[in-house]
Amino acid sequence: MNTELLLIGVGILVLIAIFDIMVGVSNDAVNFLNSSIGSRVAPRATIMFIASLGIMAGVTFSSGMMEVARKGIFHPEFFTMPELLTIFLAVMITDIILLDLFNTYGLPTSTTVSVVFELLGAAVAVSVLKIMQSGDSLTTIARYINSSSAITIIMGILLSVAISFICGALVQFLTRLLFTFDYQKRIRRYGALWGGMALTSITYFILVKGAKGASFITRENIAWINANTALLLLLIFAASVVLLQILQQLKFNILKPIVLIGTFALAMAFAANDLVNFIGVPLAGIEAFKTAMATSDPLTVTMGALGQKVQTETLYLLFAGVIMVVTLWLSKKAKTVTETELSLSQQDEGNERFESIFLSRAIVRLVLHLFETAKLIIPQGLRMVVSRRLNPAAGQGEMTGEKKPSFDLLRASVNLMVASAVVSYATSYKLPLSTTYVTFMVAMGSSFADQAWGRESAVYRITGVLTVIGGWFLTAVIAFTSAGLFAAIIFYGQAFGVLFLLLLAGAMIWNAHRKHQSMEKEAQQEKIFNLKSVENPRESVETTFEHMSLLLKETRESLDSALGALFRLDYDRLGVERKKLNKAQQWSNIIIANVFKAMRLLDQKGLAVSHKYAQTIRRLQKVTDGHRDIVLRAYTHVGNHHKGLLPVQIAELEEVRQLLREILLEVEETFSRKQTANLQRLREKDAQLRALAAEMNDRQVARIADNTSKTRLSILYYAIVGNAMMLSKQNLELLEIFDLAFSNIEETKKHDS
Repeated sequence: MNTELLLIGVGILVLIAIFDIMVGVSNDAVNFLNSSIGSRVAPRATIMFIASLGIMAGVTFSSGMMEVARKGIFHPEFFTMPELLTIFLAVMITDIILLDLFNTYGLPTSTTVSVVFELLGAAVAVSVLKIMQSGDSLTTIARYINSSSAITIIMGILLSVAISFICGALVQFLTRLLFTFDYQKRIRRYGALWGGMALTSITYFILVKGAKGASFITRENIAWINANTALLLLLIFAASVVLLQILQQLKFNILKPIVLIGTFALAMAFAANDLVNFIGVPLAGIEAFKTAMATSDPLTVTMGALGQKVQTETLYLLFAGVIMVVTLWLSKKAKTVTETELSLSQQDEGNERFESIFLSRAIVRLVLHLFETAKLIIPQGLRMVVSRRLNPAAGQGEMTGEKKPSFDLLRASVNLMVASAVVSYATSYKLPLSTTYVTFMVAMGSSFADQAWGRESAVYRITGVLTVIGGWFLTAVIAFTSAGLFAAIIFYGQAFGVLFLLLLAGAMIWNAHRKHQSMEKEAQQEKIFNLKSVENPRESVETTFEHMSLLLKETRESLDSALGALFRLDYDRLGVERKKLNKAQQWSNIIIANVFKAMRLLDQKGLAVSHKYAQTIRRLQKVTDGHRDIVLRAYTHVGNHHKGLLPVQIAELEEVRQLLREILLEVEETFSRKQTANLQRLREKDAQLRALAAEMNDRQVARIADNTSKTRLSILYYAIVGNAMMLSKQNLELLEIFDLAFSNIEETKKHDS
């Protein structure tokens, strides 16, 4: 390797760093946006603008953190410039692949954990290869790796998970106990004092403690701040209380500025703490290159100079901040990651993204048992007082309407206050803990304290939390092994190895991009099923039937495709239809939930609706069951390599397929047009289908008698015919309910007028 290749390698590092900032911010934006977005404290553009200001301010505080990439994981004095470049390239290529993968699936992971374990994996791999080349014992690897620093960082990150959850739950519990869910009245009494404490805490950890790492603050300034900390805190508290009290007198909701300032503060803490994850390695590479080129032998000189303290240029930091801000505004994957945390912390029940697993059910049983035990110890009077003050139903004023927030402003302010305090405190001591871990676990702790994980949603929420935490451990494993493997490829392949890995990264990112587009499309389809109208009863009922038309369309197309694949013995196509079953079931569940909402609204408005309207739930469940049974039976039959249907059976089932398609299509279009259907014509088609089924039964009996149709073929044949008749009947029932529902509403309106 010559100096020209070294320069090209450093250039590649810089280019990858730009992309790494983009994928990193897409994942980490969840950390400082969720509380504001979840509580709907302000329009999204306002929230983004304040977060952008926080990022630009925070990047100037991250200079000191850059030392982690240079000497925090390994001892640079034992590596030459080419060896360091091998480590750094392996780290950055691994990082963009890994973070983009997690972004695609909407899972918040830790950019800090990823870069720490990537540095560790790549450094270990290069160290082992150096030892093998020199013939030394592998026990000498301890000289190369800064094990004490690495263990401190890892333990700090893991410890922050437990501390963050406990702090979030405890502070939220005490805050809610003080203010209750109906907090508007109590905020006016002593909200200014509480808000003053919150703002003082945020200011102390961000501006006072974090100032030690700022690139523009001199040692004299830091010494003055340390000497006058108590005075500064007192002044900040007094000023905050006075300002918030004035705002309260002006009838202004003081929680809004607290949440917005907290958003600014946490964005600032994020930039100060996590910028090292994106540009620390490339900056270390640039510094190493400058050091090597200043010597007479740049290819063999060791990089001990990197162990010295170096102040990063503020211009570099600001340029990185600009890229972070642009990404924050434009990234679609950032929204995907944000939705995951919001779904796990929303106050009310909703469409749960995760299913329950054995471990989550066991945890819920354990917690319920602990609560039952606690009831035996805690006096009943105290339990009743706490229960009254922590009753979520008491604070529904802010949590209603079409654009209902996931949680209220009080919880949002606690999330931001606790998370920014923990992150900034660690930043001030140069400990790169994970902002993702901290903010996520604080949000989960406050959700737990707020009883957001009720009996109806706890198992699903805990499954989601376990999935995210499991992804964190997976991050560490993948980061370590992939970076080590990539370092070995570059070590031996040099320029060709780098080119191969860049092409691999490009292919994987492109594939992830296509996958994310497909997932976005499915998410948009699901959003259609949200019941928009919450005021007009007729529109609410109409909307549920519109949604049914979409479900019937999906069912019709899926059944048509599955039966065609069965006739052709196309296992791959059947596999695709099998994967769609979960989506159909999810849509059915959402429509059923919307039927409940419409029924409650009708009751509130005093409007009558056909008593059969509630039966749409049972009809939909049967339609979904019939659809699932046909697809799974066909998938299992072909997957087990059983003999295909006889040509005569295929011809007969083709007639069934055609009739069922016509019935489903007409019902689907009727619901979509919101017009009365020609029930007589559909009843005739249903009768035709049943007559055809009776004829087919006689023919099938004859085939069974002469042993033409084997047992498995007969079971499959009868199942398809039986499900087809059941689907036809349920669709006719849905049409009758459709007509009765609207005629009853209109009659009630005429009677009232």
